Amino acid sequence: MNLTRTSAVDSNATPAARGELLPARTPDPEVMNAPVSDAPALEVQHLSAWYGPRKAIEDVTLPILERHITAIIGPSGCGKSTMIRCLNRMHEVVRGARAEGVVTLGGHNVYDADVDPVDLRRHIGMVFQKPNPFPTMSIFDNVVAGLRLQGGWNTRALDEVAERSLRQAALFDEVKDVWKKATGASLSGGQQQRLCIARTLAVEPRVILMDEPCSALDPIATYRIEELMNELKAQYTIAIVTHNMQQASRVSEFTAFMLAEEDRVGRL
Repeated sequence: MNLTRTSAVDSNATPAARGELLPARTPDPEVMNAPVSDAPALEVQHLSAWYGPRKAIEDVTLPILERHITAIIGPSGCGKSTMIRCLNRMHEVVRGARAEGVVTLGGHNVYDADVDPVDLRRHIGMVFQKPNPFPTMSIFDNVVAGLRLQGGWNTRALDEVAERSLRQAALFDEVKDVWKKATGASLSGGQQQRLCIARTLAVEPRVILMDEPCSALDPIATYRIEELMNELKAQYTIAIVTHNMQQASRVSEFTAFMLAEEDRVGRL
């Protein structure tokens, strides 16, 4: 499928290295200074998905290009969220959901039997429609929650990662005096969404999926998230689902359109 290009590419953006699917990666300075390529970081081929007997999407083929922002747009009910959740197998948390097709990351099909879905979600992170911080945990603990699950991190290293991630999410200066005391629930809606982005960044994903990340936010908070996305694309590949065509035009370089016809099955 040919994507529609919606804006110019910044050729001076600096990426993090993108290696194989499962091992953790170490940034290579030479790769970080390489020009942006048009190679896909994530490639979707003939993807279909069902919830029980109901088919939600059919035969979707789509390249998600490395260190670009790709927007998936379309009317409500066309399968945008289902499609993006299939990319890191988040649809599998819904009982009776299944998918067929190929989703390739780093030369590996993420649906291969030897791929652990939990580990996969460290490489393909997701930011949801509504901010979902852990409400009783501190801001700091929210950011490092995924790293603590992995184990092997000392306190100093966790501090460094948390600060770096909050800075990347443009939140550190706003919370630095209270980040180990205040809870995630104490933040405003826009701050909570940036906290969730920081939590995603802390585990150093290769791809960030965003499912209508601004739909519950006011215009000012939406603007800050859009600014942040534009900064993050220098290091990360981003795919965003949105029903807002103006937002897609503002933030994305490529746009894919999904549509569900009378049978209510989403197609690209």
